[in-house]
Amino acid sequence: MSSGQQRAHEALMPHFGAVYAPAILDFAALFGRCAPTFLEIGFGMGETTAAMALAQPQHNFLCIEVHTPGVGSLLKQIEERNLANIRIIQHDAVEVLRHMIGPATLDGAHIFFPDPWPKKRHHKRRLVQPDFVALLAGKLKPGAYIHCATDWQEYAEQMLAVLEAEPGLKNSAGGFAPRPAYRPHTKFEKRGLNLGHGVWDMIFIKR
Repeated sequence: MSSGQQRAHEALMPHFGAVYAPAILDFAALFGRCAPTFLEIGFGMGETTAAMALAQPQHNFLCIEVHTPGVGSLLKQIEERNLANIRIIQHDAVEVLRHMIGPATLDGAHIFFPDPWPKKRHHKRRLVQPDFVALLAGKLKPGAYIHCATDWQEYAEQMLAVLEAEPGLKNSAGGFAPRPAYRPHTKFEKRGLNLGHGVWDMIFIKR
């Protein structure tokens, strides 16, 4: 972790962070306003999240990440871009969903480029599994969406199958979806596309 990330984590997490606790969050109290709230799961170093929050100041972004350098990086970008619509929980996403997010309270959920765990013996560690998708779907308002993206084709096919099998969701595109304008290209993604790598987006709507 860089010194800048460390400083941002120490100075800004008390203001922009929410401490994990087994109690349902009050989004209006957390953000200081009533606004559509979108969940960001595993935001990495935070570039995409910061860009979306800057482009959509009318929306709240509740962001989950376990790795301290990434949290510090996003906090640094919050300060540099003067963002007021991001809050961060540094904790396991499943526990946060299970204990802190009320049913039918989210307007959308983003899972962009989660760890693919490419070795077959590690596939059980992948985030997008039937139980997880069922849990997440229960937190969405009717008409809200889950948007997943990955650059691993095999994981994309697994994700699509898992999402298709969840009865509370319907595919917005009939298969893989075009990248919507609200999801910016990351530096990593641009590099991969230049090398000819594929990227697959999936957008499913809560019934």
